[in-house]
Formats: sequence, C-alpha cells, structure tokens
Amino acid sequence: MNVRHSILVVDDEPAQRQLVRAVLEGKYEISSAAGGEEARRMLSGRGFDLVITDQRMTPMTGIELLAWIREHTPETPVIVLTAYGTIDSAVEAVKLGAEEYLSKPFKSPDELRLTVARVLEKKGLRDQGLVLREEREAEFPADIVAESPAMRRVIELARQVAPLPSTVLLTGESGTGKEVVARLIHRESPRGDAPFVAVNCAALSETLLESELFGHEKGAFTGAAQARRGRFELAHGGTLFLDEIGETTPGLQVKLLRVIQERRFERVGGMRTITVDVRLVAATNRDLKRALEEKTFREDLFYRLNVFPIPIPPLRERRGDIVPLARHFLARFASRMGVGDKVFSGSVEQALLTHDWPGNVRELQNAVERALIVSGSREIRVEDFPLRAASPTASETTPPTLADLERRAILEALDRNRGDRRLSAEQLGISLRTLQYRLRSYGMTRK
Repeated sequence: MNVRHSILVVDDEPAQRQLVRAVLEGKYEISSAAGGEEARRMLSGRGFDLVITDQRMTPMTGIELLAWIREHTPETPVIVLTAYGTIDSAVEAVKLGAEEYLSKPFKSPDELRLTVARVLEKKGLRDQGLVLREEREAEFPADIVAESPAMRRVIELARQVAPLPSTVLLTGESGTGKEVVARLIHRESPRGDAPFVAVNCAALSETLLESELFGHEKGAFTGAAQARRGRFELAHGGTLFLDEIGETTPGLQVKLLRVIQERRFERVGGMRTITVDVRLVAATNRDLKRALEEKTFREDLFYRLNVFPIPIPPLRERRGDIVPLARHFLARFASRMGVGDKVFSGSVEQALLTHDWPGNVRELQNAVERALIVSGSREIRVEDFPLRAASPTASETTPPTLADLERRAILEALDRNRGDRRLSAEQLGISLRTLQYRLRSYGMTRK
C-alpha cells in the first residue's frame, strides 16, 4: 500500500487554505494552519513531507516561517506562494531554501499539482541519496575559478590528496569556498561516481544533528513516524562533508570519533550496528588549536580530522580572483534569469578590487546577483553594487540587505542586554548556538 504524503498548508486567509486543500486533497494528507505561529507549533509536534506557505502573513511572514523551518526541520521542503510576485522576493525565498516559488492566482490547478509532485519526488530521491551530487550543482560550478597563486596552491593540494583515502580538514573564513574545494576532492577521487553528502553542523541542535548524521528508527522521538537513514548511510561508498565541524558539542564529538575510528554506529533509538565506507572531508572557520586550549574541542578528534589540512585564504588575500569570479557569477546569474548578456562598466572592476569583501566569495556572489537585479540596462554600474568602499554616494541610498538587518538586530540586542548572549538569543527567537555562529561569521569571537 502506498503511504500518502503529509502536507501542511499555511495561510492567514481561510479561502486560500480551502482552495489549496481542494486542489490537493484526495491524493495527499492535508493539514492547515492559520498563520506562522500555529504552523511552528504543528511542526514542533510532528513531521510533514512538505509545507506550502503564503508569503504575506501577519504577524509572522512566510519568509520568517521559512527561516524557522530551515533552522529546526531543514529536511522539510517548502513551497512559497504569494500574490506579490517580484524578483526580489523570489530571490529572497530561494536564498533561504525554498524549493519552489509560485505566484497567486495559479495559472491552473495543475500548476500547483505538478509543482507539489515535483518537489515530493525530489525529496524522495534526496532521502534515498540518489541526487545528492546534483542538488547544488547550480551553486557550485564544476570548474573552480582560481587565478591567484594562493588559490592555485589550494587546488594543487586538493588534487594531490583526492586519489587517496585520507581525511581532509579545510580551514578558512566563512564564504571562502570550502565546500567547493570539498566537491573538487570528491569529484577527482575514485569515489567520484558515488554520493557526495554535505551537512552543516552549525545549523542544527545537537539532537537534530545526531539524527541527521546517524539516522533514527521509527518512534525514536516525537515526530519520528518512520525510520530514516542518516547522512553517513547515504554517503556509503562516497564522501561525507562535515561543514563547520568546530560547532559540534563535546557529546557529539565523542560519537563522531567512534564512527571515524571504527566506521560503525547505531541509529538513534536503534540497536543494530551499521557499518559504512565513507571518505571524510571536514571544514571549519574556527581556530581549532585555540579550541583545544579552551577545552571546547576534543584533541583526539582534532588529530583524526587533521590528517591533511588545507587552509583556504580569504578573498582579500587573493585579489587576483575577484574580477574573474565576478565575471563568472554575472554570466551564470544572467543565464539563470534569462536576461541576456550583461557586462560591467569600466569602473566596476576597479571598485570591486578596492573592497575588502569581509564575507569573501559568498559576499561577492550576492553582490553581483543583487547588482544584476537592480540594473536597468545591459551595463552593470558601480551604483548597482551595495559597496560603501566602491561608491559612498550610492551606498547611502542603497536599502539594507537581509544580512545587514540581521546583523544590526543581533548587535542591537547584545547592546541592549549588555552582552548577555543567552538573553539576546531568546529575544531574537534563535538558539544560542545560532547566535554564536553568526557572531563568529562577523569576526566577533570576543565581547
């Protein structure tokens, strides 16, 4: 017998909830919530195969609900619906992890049915580990853009270790491209045709991360309606990329050490020992040697991971990559948006070179994407970029980005609470670990 997929429909308009239910009911198990807060309570009590949410809701918007889902139940796909379809809101939803974005009213009921079927099919394949290598192909190009001597050295080291089974530890600031290098190591290894599985250790609580890594049995905890394989099982025969390994708790570090040593583990709530063949690549933006001194990272785990370290320099130390990367991102985003060929004006490339890029490659990528969106002509101008160093006059009139608003809210909360991180996290509605991770990404590791 086929198990029906469960879908949660979230909308503050009863008529819209009923419309979506009428289109999908019969084939799927449909539940509904009258807003984001009710949806959060329902998602905390059980798991859903898919969430369909309106974007414009009060007091919690669909984008805010999407961000909460990505933090607390990241395996749940989300479709965002809105009657206010714009490029800006579409980009924001996709950046936060929405699987699909549909404008209301639908072209036809079949548009919604086909979108739901496609998302659920992709989720099923992902759960089985069949599309893990392709799921982020658009974000990570097959060929790494590396013109600077520093980055060429990184690629040289990656290719030297790729054919070997050795564990690799990638270090560097957030946004420098550690996952890109990890995928290169996997692609050029004997495991290149097997799954590449990535997990961000900083994005989940200890309990959720343990389940994500090792899987769980049916009934292991509230919401575990069926058994689920973890990332170690999905990566069997391939490569497991543990991003931000420095954010793991001491308790989980003990369990990781055992798996690395013995290649064996048990699912959460299970008794059967599972053996896997996995090549490990780990990454961190933390100074793990300092973490050893502070007793926040296990020494034995560090030496198990640090077999072949590859430091990745920040973008400000490899300025020869800035312009080639910007051109690459411009061509890719222009193709994806279907806006034809775009070029930089004569002053743009010099302006990009004068910026320090504290967010590294990720910041550059986002800046190019935004510039392409706001540009009204074939030529991208300096004024289209949100760079204070590049264009002081333009930056004064440039609206703040979502990242700017997030950073401002965090710093204001810390100032208001005199540096009390736990209280600030509670007021912001995020976990303490998420707050600490954000502060480290800002380079603020001390008060």
